[in-house]
Amino acid sequence: MSQAQAQAQSQSQTGHATKPATVPLPAATILLLRDSAAAGLEVFMVLRHQQIDFASGALVFPGGKVDPQDADIQVQARVAPYPGATPEQSRLRSAAIREAFEESGILLARQADGVPPSAGRALDELRQRLNAHSLSWPDLLAGTGLQLASDALLHYGHWITPPMMAKRFDTHFYLARVPADQVAGHDGGENVDSLWISPQQVLLDAAAGRRTVIFPTLSNIVRLAQYHSVDEAFAATAATPVLPIEPWTEQRADGRYLCIRTDAGYSLSEQKFGPDGKPA
Repeated sequence: MSQAQAQAQSQSQTGHATKPATVPLPAATILLLRDSAAAGLEVFMVLRHQQIDFASGALVFPGGKVDPQDADIQVQARVAPYPGATPEQSRLRSAAIREAFEESGILLARQADGVPPSAGRALDELRQRLNAHSLSWPDLLAGTGLQLASDALLHYGHWITPPMMAKRFDTHFYLARVPADQVAGHDGGENVDSLWISPQQVLLDAAAGRRTVIFPTLSNIVRLAQYHSVDEAFAATAATPVLPIEPWTEQRADGRYLCIRTDAGYSLSEQKFGPDGKPA
């Protein structure tokens, strides 16, 4: 069954009238990775505030919408060359790096000597001013002379929020290794907590009901849990084509399911809806 057929079947079985779909907003997310002696591969995740309107209370990766600043000529001039570069991908990579800095404090950029900036008061102040909108992204880069380390990002996934959702995003996921001299921490605004955690622990916590993990995040975590190191994650991802994923729903004899295509490198390709009408 094709995705379109599945969507049509779901609409027919549920009796829901088709409404014009909201145009998805371009967005970018980064899976910040490190190797830990105690837990192996770890990913940085943030806990979303309960009162925000998307993924409230959920454990997620840093990320957000593409901003007009990401297309600014000053910003684009500071995007490091990378294989297969396109204007769209350069805007997305700028957004991914900017959002990661705003939400985690990690700035994936290089100084004139090619070295990433180190953690310290200067970096903290830049982050605070950026989050307070007293400093723009173009001015931050122009003032510091930093180049965005867009070539350090590896394209990992491409998820599109399904048409039945009121708020939709066209989100590209990237892997990135955290610079050794930087320290990650949540912003205290949209995100109220943060942690370095192994993919396996995320799965255990989600299964036990200790954490809320939405389906796209969970599916990406299941995929990440296959790897034992950052190098292994990068090598496997580089060999896997990135295909667009737009989930759909299917009504079956035992209930309703949220499904994705099975040829995009994800082993978790479906999730049954719970009694509350949300994927369990």
